[in-house]
Amino acid sequence: MNRLGLLTCCFFLSAPLTAFCQQPLYKDANQPIALRTKDLIQRMTLKEKVGQLLSPLGWEMYERQGNQVKVSQKFKELVKEKQIGMLWATFRADPWTQKTLANGLNPEMSAQAANELQRYMLTNTRLGIPIFLAEEAPHGHMAIGTTVFPTGIGQASTWNPALLKNMAESVAKEVRLQGGHISYGPVLDLSRDPRWSRVEESYGEDPVLTGKLAASIITGLGAGKLENPYSTIATLKHFVAYAIPEGGHNGAAASVGERELREYFLPPFQSAINAGAKSIMAAYNSIDGIPCSSNSFLLTDILRKEWGFKGFTVSDLGSIEGIKGSHRIARDYTEAAVLAVSAGLDADLGGNAYPNLIAAVAQGKIEERLIDTAVSRILRLKFEMGLFEHPFVIPQKAKKEIKTKENINLSRQVARESIILLENKNSVLPLKKGIKVAVVGPNADNVYNMLGDYTAPQPEGSVTTVLQGIRSKLSASAVSYVKGCAIRDTTDTNIPQALAAAEAADVVIAVVGGSSARDFKTEYAATGAAITTVSTISDMESGEGFDRATLDLLGKQMDLLRALKKTGKPLIVVYIQGRPLNMNWAKENADALICAWYPGQEGGSAIADVLFGDYNPAGRLPISVPRSVGQIPIHYNRKSPLDHRYVEEEATPLYPFGYGKSYTTFTYDQLNISKTEGSYKVSFTLKNTGTVDGEEVAQLYLKNQFASTSQPIKQLKNFERVKLKAGASKLVEFVLSTDELSIINKDMKKVFEPNSTFTIMIGSASDNIHLTKQI
Repeated sequence: MNRLGLLTCCFFLSAPLTAFCQQPLYKDANQPIALRTKDLIQRMTLKEKVGQLLSPLGWEMYERQGNQVKVSQKFKELVKEKQIGMLWATFRADPWTQKTLANGLNPEMSAQAANELQRYMLTNTRLGIPIFLAEEAPHGHMAIGTTVFPTGIGQASTWNPALLKNMAESVAKEVRLQGGHISYGPVLDLSRDPRWSRVEESYGEDPVLTGKLAASIITGLGAGKLENPYSTIATLKHFVAYAIPEGGHNGAAASVGERELREYFLPPFQSAINAGAKSIMAAYNSIDGIPCSSNSFLLTDILRKEWGFKGFTVSDLGSIEGIKGSHRIARDYTEAAVLAVSAGLDADLGGNAYPNLIAAVAQGKIEERLIDTAVSRILRLKFEMGLFEHPFVIPQKAKKEIKTKENINLSRQVARESIILLENKNSVLPLKKGIKVAVVGPNADNVYNMLGDYTAPQPEGSVTTVLQGIRSKLSASAVSYVKGCAIRDTTDTNIPQALAAAEAADVVIAVVGGSSARDFKTEYAATGAAITTVSTISDMESGEGFDRATLDLLGKQMDLLRALKKTGKPLIVVYIQGRPLNMNWAKENADALICAWYPGQEGGSAIADVLFGDYNPAGRLPISVPRSVGQIPIHYNRKSPLDHRYVEEEATPLYPFGYGKSYTTFTYDQLNISKTEGSYKVSFTLKNTGTVDGEEVAQLYLKNQFASTSQPIKQLKNFERVKLKAGASKLVEFVLSTDELSIINKDMKKVFEPNSTFTIMIGSASDNIHLTKQI
């Protein structure tokens, strides 16, 4: 029956039945969202309002009964006790959650679980408000049976916004098909300290590269168009300056001034918000003594008043409690909750801090209107997403349309484009396919070391290792494999066998590096971060909580590499890693050196494609690689004056930001700069002068020669990944707006200073400039 028919029917009914037929305004999809939100809040009790701000841990909220999924008793009790509005990581599976392939959910069952949770909320709560399901999705949905892409640092190495948009579209669809609504990621922290454990999640050290990639990812996630069925609410992480902790310790204080915040750390978030992002996670750290979770300058003054952000903010797990426990600012959790919500922090991830707000209102410690404001931001997005009208998903679609062949191929392409060729002496690569190869090293045939942190358990055969990728290119008799050693465990070695395999081969491929693979022996904090101990020696040396004091290869890996070098056979070294590790020896001694980061489920195939010339590498470094920890920080866009040499070594990085080699060569020519209204058009000719097809990442840098505040020695402003056939050329054009020529002046205002002189630099890396002109 349509709405008109329902009203006609009710007109002829008795008064009590007429009242029954009248639909609450908030349930009327024809009404404006603002009115629906206001109407619903007016009907809610304080407990119901606070409940909408809570996002407890979700993986205990369902029970598997064979192939069927039901809500758990714990969920029923939680709804009754707290009237919750969100759940986090319901479908997550990993050693921390104790969810495995045996007791976790496949995509079809995840969709069933989501439907059961929604059905319970609609039929067993007074107002029938659907629940938000938030899921980790930094490089694919962190759930069993989904597509696993390269981690963030690998995604950034593609320097390809269009490709990452396509990736994000596939991730969003996989989240939504299973009943999720909120996707955590991308991680927009600028990484300036590779000792920090979470570099792998970031997009590197540069605000422009990070911001442009983030905008494309947000567009792909559909965050700006929530009415679309496969759009997610993207939660940006972590606001702000989280990746420059003192000592490299995860969550430690950040020493940074407001000008640097505005110049470097805030712009990527603003770029993502302009692209449609509607959720932001506050970081664990403090800035100038104020925890980010209770920092009104960040959460209200900048985010709301300056940027006009209309979405909602959320704590990191337990960070509101951390205002008391870690930062020692609040005397109890009630005070911590009041500080957070007063500063502009809307939602409580974990759901244990904000229940204290009920008593705080009763005691006059906070006004209820502040809670109303926070609730309205969350409810409005539930209306925008259409959850009141369409709360359910179709399990059969989840079964058929997740981890499709198309998504698997896309994962392989992202991995291919992320691979960085650092050295290729005497053009040893690409390899010919008629040779005998010895494959050695702890990361040559390790499924989980390919994937990085925030990855679910993988069914057998779903991940291609480097060894498997190489075997797909050669006959079985042409490939031998010996592990050689472990990542960290010095008792797990068989170097003599590795040397024997190398002696019998034409070429040696050594796959070394690190690992973020969690296991069931590792201990975990309440936040899910891994805890380092001396008693447990797993491969894990990176990933959340695993900060490093050095960047050296651990275990017996260097012993293995040195021994292989002595065989005299051509040595190709592949680093699979979550942070820039020490590659000094490999740079000097390897015949070829490849950085593959954590390349995801198709990484082995992608690496083999590059090794054998089926794909010409064009990945570029999104972060500088230091020679030693003594150089940190060594980001390319440091402020003037220029660095000078250390006593022990050069001040320059081992490999600079933007660096990467190809199997072909390119020339840059005919730089032209023309002024238009409010901008400059920069153009030049790029030519592939080699004998094979390839891609080049052309990069535009800017140097402000004179300004009222100190400026970077150079700053990336634009880039383009250009594909050219051998001998072909292309006119590449960039536009520089007045805004991109502006600075943060002494009054903390972004201004264009008209008397400035700028040097425009076009190059293939931050230290390899081919064309220069002043404007």
